This record gives sequence, structure tokens and C-alpha cells, in this order.
Amino acid sequence: MFENFKNYLVDKSGIEDQQCEKLADTVRALEFKKGTYLLQPGEVCYDTFFVEQGLLRAFTVDEDGKEHIIQFAPESWLISDRSSAYFNEPADYFIEAIEDTVVILVNKEFINKLSEESESFRKYNNRLLHNHIRHLQKRINLLLGASAEKRYLDFIKLHYDLTLRVPQWMIASYLGITPESLSRVRKELAKKNFKL
Repeated sequence: MFENFKNYLVDKSGIEDQQCEKLADTVRALEFKKGTYLLQPGEVCYDTFFVEQGLLRAFTVDEDGKEHIIQFAPESWLISDRSSAYFNEPADYFIEAIEDTVVILVNKEFINKLSEESESFRKYNNRLLHNHIRHLQKRINLLLGASAEKRYLDFIKLHYDLTLRVPQWMIASYLGITPESLSRVRKELAKKNFKL
């Protein structure tokens, strides 16, 4: 089993090494080159992608052709189109590799099997779901009412390591502002001696 994924399961959910080894044949890894789509709207998403190495993004494109980034997923993050993966609906999102990326495909059968075998994983998975909902609620609140500066500071807090890995226009898209607005925010923060 891949190292980051195994460490994630052991560290985060408290399952044993031997349980990981027993389940190793129920997951598989795939490599994607930068710019490759793992998922496109209209397709059905059968898996959640655990990022073993690299970086993914989920985004939509509106009727004017403008991209709206919903999520970034660096190493040891999970990303999926939940409506599609859990309700067999056509996907709404693109999921694209921003860098050359290795993902572990985690399907519902894996989650169910591990939940049956491990109470600690079952509890962790439940907490993970609630944490995801909490994060989405906070993100919606920021997009609806926070200043561009507050949104950017929150992004840095959550994704500090991505500020050098992701183009500024993608960060602006994630924040729901223009690249020009992001540039102004960064200049203002620099004047305040904020370390970017």
C-alpha cells in the first residue's frame, strides 16, 4: 500500500498496520500527468481520490466560460464529486491534475469494508464527513460576506503551502475575486509587513 495513504489511515483513523495490509488489494493507484482530467461533468464518479503525490483541483465552468474553483487537493487530501459518487448522478465538476499526480482510488466498498472492520475508522470517517460540511459552510459564509483580504488570509491559513504551487489566477478563482483584486490585496498586506 502506498506510504502516504497508509500513514493517513493509521495516523488519522487509528487502524492497525495489519488491517491496512489486508485491505491493500482493494485499492489501486493511478498516475495522471499535469493537465489531465480525472473527471468531467456528465460522467459518473465512482471513486474518491486520495492524493498520494501531486495536486488536484475541482472546478465548474459557468455559461460565460468562467472557471470557479471549488477545492484544491494537495498530498494526503481527499477529493470527489460526492453527488455523483454517492448518488450515482452525473458529475457537476471537473477534477484536474495541476501537477503530475498519483492518486489512490477509494471506492464505497473500501469505506464500507474498513468501517465494518474498524470502529475507530467508522468514527473517524463520520467526523471527517462532518468536518467537510463544516469547512463548506465556512467557505460559503466567506464567499457571501467576507472581504477579499479576509478570504485570502483564510486561504493562506488553510493552504499556506499552495501559495507557491498554484498560479495566482487559480487562487483568485477559488476566492471568488478577480486576479486584479487579489494583486491589490497582496500589495496591501505587503505594506502591512504581512509575510506571504
